[in-house]
Amino acid sequence: MAPETCPFCENKEPRLASNDHAFAILDRSPISAGHTLIISRSHVPTIFDLPSSEYAACFELMREAKELLSREHGAESFHVVVNCGPGADQTVSHAHIHLVPRYPGKPLRSAHPWSSIR
Repeated sequence: MAPETCPFCENKEPRLASNDHAFAILDRSPISAGHTLIISRSHVPTIFDLPSSEYAACFELMREAKELLSREHGAESFHVVVNCGPGADQTVSHAHIHLVPRYPGKPLRSAHPWSSIR
């Protein structure tokens, strides 16, 4: 059973897209317009802890979310960010992927946690 304090297990946000193993929502602290989280329905610490079928389903859902963001926000470029473990700045110990749209001439918001992404 998932811990009661897991914000992803208790998530009630409107879903952008979903499948049997994952769902997509807008990030509560976006670093660009349309910043989306692909979240596993299984409560495991990182994507590497998912069974192969669930891992694949997360990335398949990311493709669907990318198409949605391209249509609705006009995004043409994206960062795909997966932080696995506290040493990689993972702040929620539940498998998830960040899909970050990029827009010409628009820098990411300065408070982003990934110093290598500019």
